[in-house]
Amino acid sequence: MEALFSRFQRLLSETNTDFLRYLHDKIIWTDRMIAIVGARGVGKTTMMLQRIKLHHNISDTLYVTADDMYFADHKLLDLAEQFVKMGGKYLFIDEIHRYANWSKELKLIYDYLPHLQVVFTGSSMLDIYRGSDDLSRRVQLYTLHGMSFREYLNLRYYLQLQPLSLDDVLHHNVAFDGVDYPLAAFKDYLNNGYYPFSREVGLYYERLRQIVQLILDVDIPQFANMNAATSQKLKQLLAIIAKSVPFKPNYSKIAAIMGVSRDVLPDYILYMERAGLVNRLFTATTGIRELGKVAKIYLNNTNLAYALGGSNTDIGNIRETFFFNQLSVKADVRESPVSDFLVDGFTFEIGGRKKGGKQIADTDNAYIVKDDIEFGFANTIPLHHFGMLY
Repeated sequence: MEALFSRFQRLLSETNTDFLRYLHDKIIWTDRMIAIVGARGVGKTTMMLQRIKLHHNISDTLYVTADDMYFADHKLLDLAEQFVKMGGKYLFIDEIHRYANWSKELKLIYDYLPHLQVVFTGSSMLDIYRGSDDLSRRVQLYTLHGMSFREYLNLRYYLQLQPLSLDDVLHHNVAFDGVDYPLAAFKDYLNNGYYPFSREVGLYYERLRQIVQLILDVDIPQFANMNAATSQKLKQLLAIIAKSVPFKPNYSKIAAIMGVSRDVLPDYILYMERAGLVNRLFTATTGIRELGKVAKIYLNNTNLAYALGGSNTDIGNIRETFFFNQLSVKADVRESPVSDFLVDGFTFEIGGRKKGGKQIADTDNAYIVKDDIEFGFANTIPLHHFGMLY
């Protein structure tokens, strides 16, 4: 256990607390068991270490990562019991999905050690509701998304811009105090601003492609009990989506191209969505016949689109991907019957500077969302303003 404490203190000493993610102050940190899930690279580990550094005493706090070699011959439950005997009160566990039988042991820790608070992070594919080890009554679950445009500006320019409501954006109550060229910053964000590590590494797209490969080779196959051949099918499917987004699914045609059963494709796409690779856009039509109908599939964020699409990336797709990605954190985004998106009763048509409003002329509560403009007017909203919502 001494080695665990040593590694923990070294990581803590290297943790910077100048910039905190949007979720940090939304978590009720006093709950007995807290789960923070999210895709690879969005900053779960850093946020947890920041919480410790800002609010905890290392004399009664321990951080461990579940893939540490220590757990090759030690159980998590045994560690927790020993830690409590030493006066431990707060146990932070990173990458819990790397530990076999994690849900069963967390359940036992919760039941047997009532004075120990546990915070753990895991893959966005983590299922706390699965099987007999259902943790849903014991754990408070939070999802961490990648950085919004607002967070990117705060990180890059050392600002304190606050999140806005959708109503603020629609009524043009948006300001970029401290940012001289918001449109230029927005272009940078679309290329390399979604993942916090973008400011730390040189080969950013290479790092993103490595993350994608780990998700397809390790995360999804482990979660869904897939073999290596199926992992290759996932890569083939993602390549098809990346080349044709926004992708309108024709499962029969894709199944024939890939040489797989049509019935497995919806599951593959669901796994990729939960892993933070794609977003599914559903129809706005209600009723039994339309329940669960997928209208289009987008890559999760614009950084992935550029990393996977390269020079073939379409700017129209980038605009829609950004809008869908940012709005879906706070609202239910659907396909509009007359335009691009329907959000909380509002219709949005996405385009460039010259985008007209003919398509939504006869639609109530409809807005034109334009890229490459700095200020909005009437029902025309600058695209980058929707990056201020979280």
